[in-house]
Amino acid sequence: MGHGLALAVALTLAQPATAEIIDLPVVNRAFSQFALGSDTRTFGKLEFLGGLSYSSSNPLLGAVSAIRFRADQASFVAVLDTGHWLTGRIERDAEGRLSGLADLKTRSMFNAEGQDENVKYQMDAEGLAIGKGELLVSFESVHRIDAYPDPGFMEARPSRELPLPFPREELRGNRGMETLVMSPEAGPLGAVPVTVTERSLDAEGNALAAILDGPLAGLFTVKRNDPWDITDGAFLPNGDLLLLERRFRLSDGVGMRIRRIDGTKIRPGAVVDGEVLIDVDLSHQIDNMEGLDVVVMAPDDIRLIVVSDDNHSILQRNLMLEFRLLQGQ
Repeated sequence: MGHGLALAVALTLAQPATAEIIDLPVVNRAFSQFALGSDTRTFGKLEFLGGLSYSSSNPLLGAVSAIRFRADQASFVAVLDTGHWLTGRIERDAEGRLSGLADLKTRSMFNAEGQDENVKYQMDAEGLAIGKGELLVSFESVHRIDAYPDPGFMEARPSRELPLPFPREELRGNRGMETLVMSPEAGPLGAVPVTVTERSLDAEGNALAAILDGPLAGLFTVKRNDPWDITDGAFLPNGDLLLLERRFRLSDGVGMRIRRIDGTKIRPGAVVDGEVLIDVDLSHQIDNMEGLDVVVMAPDDIRLIVVSDDNHSILQRNLMLEFRLLQGQ
C-alpha cells in the first residue's frame, strides 16, 4: 500500500462514523398495579394511573437519563447517558392509561466539534430542559451545559455552551448536574433554567444547585437526606420544584421518592428542603428511576411521569410510570 493511500485510510479510520437517525422497534407491556399484588392506587400524595415496561431488539434503547414532554402532552424528547437522543410519543388506551411508546427514534449526539459516536464519558448526558428555540443538556464527567437548536437538535452540534455555575473542582465525576429544568414563566423565578447536582456537596453535606439566569441567578443548595441522591426534577405550574430521588445501594436497597420544594424559597444562598410526596421500595414497580417530568392535562389534573435508566443491564427494566398529583396537595 502506498504512503498516500495508507495516510488516506488512516485519516478515514480516525474520523468518527456518521450515524443516521435510527427507528427503534419497541415491545410494550402495560401494567395497572404499582404495589406488587395489590390494587392500591394512592401512594403518599400521588395516585398511580398506570405504567409501562418496554424493550427493543435494538440495544441502543435504554439508559434514559431525562425526559421532557412537548406541548401536545404525548410527544417527548429524552437523552440517554450513552450520548444519544431519543424521541417518540406515548399512546393511551380507551380509558386514557399508558398503553405504549411509539415512533421511537434515536441518534448519536454531536459534540461541539461536530463529531458523533463519541465515547461515553465525553457525552454522559444526564439533564435536559426545553428552552426557547433550544434544548439544554447537562453532561457529567466532562461537566458542561450545552445548548442545541430546537428544532434540528438531532442533526446539529451545540450552538453554545452555558457558563458553568460551579467551580469545576466542586463537581464530582459521576455525581454532577443530574437535574436541568426550566422554571415556568408564571413561577417565582420566571422562565429560567435551574440545575441541581446529584451528589456534589458543600461543606454541610447539601447538594449544590443553581438558578442559571434572570434577576435571581445564583447558587443555592438542597438538603440531602442520606442515602437519597437527586436524579431529576420538574416544576409544577405554580413554580414549586419536584425532585426525583433514588436509593440504590446494597446496604439500603432500591427506592424511589419525590420531594416538593416551595418555589418561593428557591433563592441565591438558600438551603431548601421540602415535603416527601412518595417514598417506595422494590415491593413496587420501580427500578433505577432517573427521569421525571410534569404534564398538565388540566388545571385539576397534573400528571407526573417517571422513567428508569436500565443501565443496559439484563437485570434491570426500562419503566415509565404515571401518577396524578392529588388535589389539595
